[in-house]
Amino acid sequence: MSTAERAPILLTPGPLTTSPRTRRAMMVDWGSWDRDFNDLTADVCKRLLAIIHGEATHTCVPLQGSGTFSVEAAIGTLVPRDGKVLVLINGAYGKRLAKICQVIGREFSTFETEEDVPTTAADVDRLLTEDPSVTHVALIHCETSTGILNPLQDIARVIESHGKRLIIDAMSSFGALDIDARHIPFDALIAASGKCLEGVPGMGFVFARSSALNASTGNCHSLSMDLQDQHAYMAKTGQWRFTPPTHVVAALHEALSQYEEEGGLAARHQRYANNCQTLLAEMAELGFRSFLPAEIQAPIIVTFHAPSDARYSFTEFYNRVREKGFILYPGKLTQVETFRVGCIGQVDASGMRAAVAAIAETLKEMEVFEI
Repeated sequence: MSTAERAPILLTPGPLTTSPRTRRAMMVDWGSWDRDFNDLTADVCKRLLAIIHGEATHTCVPLQGSGTFSVEAAIGTLVPRDGKVLVLINGAYGKRLAKICQVIGREFSTFETEEDVPTTAADVDRLLTEDPSVTHVALIHCETSTGILNPLQDIARVIESHGKRLIIDAMSSFGALDIDARHIPFDALIAASGKCLEGVPGMGFVFARSSALNASTGNCHSLSMDLQDQHAYMAKTGQWRFTPPTHVVAALHEALSQYEEEGGLAARHQRYANNCQTLLAEMAELGFRSFLPAEIQAPIIVTFHAPSDARYSFTEFYNRVREKGFILYPGKLTQVETFRVGCIGQVDASGMRAAVAAIAETLKEMEVFEI
């Protein structure tokens, strides 16, 4: 059976494979100003906030669009126009944070390490000591270009000790890796519907410290991305300011029900960790080397070195694996040829084993023997 006849499994960092229940939730049309839809939105925000235990300190502000829309909205809303952002980079999405600061006119500096080297708390301590003009620090928790996990809690404590504010891009980690607002100080944590919660793409959300959000009136460079205005309008009316992604919200509401039924964050993390361990073990048997050492590998997506065999071509490899029912992800490194395999979505360890079997069969078909 070809992928035209059955949906392939998306071994990507999002969009990802969703459950039939989640897909069915999108088959109902909602009025964007209707009370039932407003109640749905409010319940989604309440349940999202509970995942980080942020009810006492933070506000969940949803926003239309991809996760990057919400990253830009958070920086544009919460960083004053005369503020300065220290951007910590060890991959493509850290570079995107810096690009956002540049485009919207926020002063920024960068600190970049190699793609397999986490930023450390000592790095941040030194940088903030050297440049007291920094007001905010922006960090990618799990850098999706490799799967590297940065030490969030240690970095957050150093930032707080300097009296600075933290903005966390948790796009690929929220819902699977524990981030507790009672113990990790941050002004904003940003995530999206189509990642570890296993919803569909189209909605981001920002957990903003309520005091910082309330003080941010007039900061934003954009009408549509003004989180403070979005929150104020929703608090007053229960409605989104502009046309909401109604079907995406409904799908996320259903995905959250399944998340809770599965056992919440602990269970979701365990399934993804099992997927990751199975993938690494099975791929190692084929001779593949992962790009990252185990101690900094998040159970979200794994980067593998591409085969050295001259007969290997990623495009052919990708297409042949796709025909067998699995969609992989190209590498995002500039110095080394790689490809990536996601561990998230509606897939378990048996699915990962099936994917590796498809990879093995593909290599045999391509006569690729040097890994």
